Amino acid sequence: MSILTHHFNTKYNTAPFTKIKNEDFLPAFQRGIELAKAEIDAIVRNPIKPTFENTIEALAFSGDVLDRISSIFFNLNSAETNDEIQKIAQEVSPLLSEFGNDVRLNPDLFSRVKAVYEQREKLHLNPEQTTLLDKKYKSFSRNGANLPEDKKNQLREIDKELSKLSLQFGENVLAETQAYQLHITNESDLAGLPEGTIEAARSLAKSLEKEGWIFTLDYPSYVPFVTYADNRELRKKMAIAFGAKGFQNNEFDNQEIVLKIAKLRFDRAQVLGYATHAHFVLEERMAESPEKVKTFSTDLLEKAKPAALKEFAQLAAFAKELQGIEELQKWDGAYYSEKLKQQLFNLDDEILKPYFQLEKVLDGAFAVAQKLFGITFEEIFEVDKYHEEVKTYAVKDEDDQLVAVFYADFFPRKGKRNGAWMTSFKSQYIKKGSNERPHISIVCNFTKPTETKPSLLTFNEVTTLFHEFGHALHGMLANTTYPSLSGTSVYWDFVELPSQILENWCYEPEALALFAYHYETGEMIPMELVHKIKESASFQEGMATMRQLSFGLLDMGWHAQDPSNIKDIKAFETEQFAATQLYPDVKENAMSTSFSHIFQGGYSSGYYSYKWAEVLDADAFEYFQECGIFNKEVATKFKENVLSKGGTEHPMILYKRFRGQEPKPEALLRRAGLL
Repeated sequence: MSILTHHFNTKYNTAPFTKIKNEDFLPAFQRGIELAKAEIDAIVRNPIKPTFENTIEALAFSGDVLDRISSIFFNLNSAETNDEIQKIAQEVSPLLSEFGNDVRLNPDLFSRVKAVYEQREKLHLNPEQTTLLDKKYKSFSRNGANLPEDKKNQLREIDKELSKLSLQFGENVLAETQAYQLHITNESDLAGLPEGTIEAARSLAKSLEKEGWIFTLDYPSYVPFVTYADNRELRKKMAIAFGAKGFQNNEFDNQEIVLKIAKLRFDRAQVLGYATHAHFVLEERMAESPEKVKTFSTDLLEKAKPAALKEFAQLAAFAKELQGIEELQKWDGAYYSEKLKQQLFNLDDEILKPYFQLEKVLDGAFAVAQKLFGITFEEIFEVDKYHEEVKTYAVKDEDDQLVAVFYADFFPRKGKRNGAWMTSFKSQYIKKGSNERPHISIVCNFTKPTETKPSLLTFNEVTTLFHEFGHALHGMLANTTYPSLSGTSVYWDFVELPSQILENWCYEPEALALFAYHYETGEMIPMELVHKIKESASFQEGMATMRQLSFGLLDMGWHAQDPSNIKDIKAFETEQFAATQLYPDVKENAMSTSFSHIFQGGYSSGYYSYKWAEVLDADAFEYFQECGIFNKEVATKFKENVLSKGGTEHPMILYKRFRGQEPKPEALLRRAGLL
């Protein structure tokens, strides 16, 4: 039998990655589904009348083998994939979506859940049990359990199709990212680029047995290129290639897929009795409705737009004065912004990077967590990993008890998708008196160390690391009974609070003193640089806010209406971006065809939540600032009411318990310098 379907006989019961072969997955999934079905059958066949324990709780703990296999497999498909794994994903996704539907559309199971739900007032449940019951009931009702048979079948077909399409979407984006290379053989074309970026491009070319330098659409290559390369034509080439992913009428084109996904999501919502996909999604969010999201977004846009227009005019005037640029284009934005920032603050990434050696920044994140929450991180070597670059840690509390196992995977490589994310290989839960501790992972794409330099981070990458580490703390400090309410299993517009609040420490002298030391001289980052980092934090904040809001509004455009009439993606986007557009349009580019957050990840109708959570995080951090950023009392309140509670209660209840009041948007506007 597959190694994946048994208790892993390993230290901390961690996944035995090196012993797992690709061919183990399909039979393991099949067996996992069998086991989960047997557990469901046992609940349904129970002759004793439905109770919270024998139905809701039994359901909450069912399928754990399948969950474990799924988390291992899909994490690998994101961080260490290959053709074989992608092929298995295509086979497995419909099986899982079918199994999910078998459970959600099982009338006998639903009637037991409903029976418990209908007597909920008399059951004297605690808040966590009440939430579990509510979520279990809704997981049926919101997925068609109250529908007639023909509509249930329609739902099954839609779900199967959607799971395949979003996988295909992601594979196309990955293929387009990997297919493009800018091969430079003329050294003068490298003018302006940082030494580390040039070195990385050189070693990539070498590894491909080519002369010169190769730049790609992976972030650590792409971002420095469009930010620093003096050659405007080459910046244009790179930017157009980046924006054209999935929009090139080739085998990896995503236009049809986007239209199909949007239409199927709408159809699904209609079958379930909702006006649109956004109405369906937002019912289970803090924001509650598309109207509320639009109001929230337009209010913020009103406050940000005057600042954004002013900043854009300043940037355009600067580029014209500096190099006679008549019209600022998209491939000029990062380049001239960086130059303007240097002029205003005498600050650029290349000055800062020597102070942000990856290992030290990671230790800094650990030190912040220790000061706030009393946990320590010790690197361990006896735990198996899926790639040699991954580092593993045992996280312990003040009594030396295991809190979590932590995996960190930092560098780009073939088969790893772009961006940064936090995930888990095993959830936290309490069963039979035993508190099962979680296995949490963060995955990033930072610049690799070279022959002469360690991995040095841009300040943006420092905040990215802290951001993902904030999510990781949410997972690691989880302390709930049921796995489905544990850690980051919270409302989507609440999930970014722990990650975004942690970024604030990157701007505080007290926190920087823990890790910002020059990698060669060992000297601490000079205070004047720290002041400049803080000062420049709100640089072009109006433009940045408007950009984020534009993505959220595009998401709402796709999902808060009937998309049947959208025939031309480009024309639709132009209309959606009308209120937020600053740069001239680039005809070869579209956003939606590589907008993985909403067409592959879980952010459909949820992209606004980044800004929503920023309101929460700015308000929450003001509380820390009032009492001291390492104030133990405030940190403990945050840990006990937010981080450890997962999704056990409504987020606003948890937030108010921590903060003593509802969040105020003014805190965000103050921090952004928009008030």
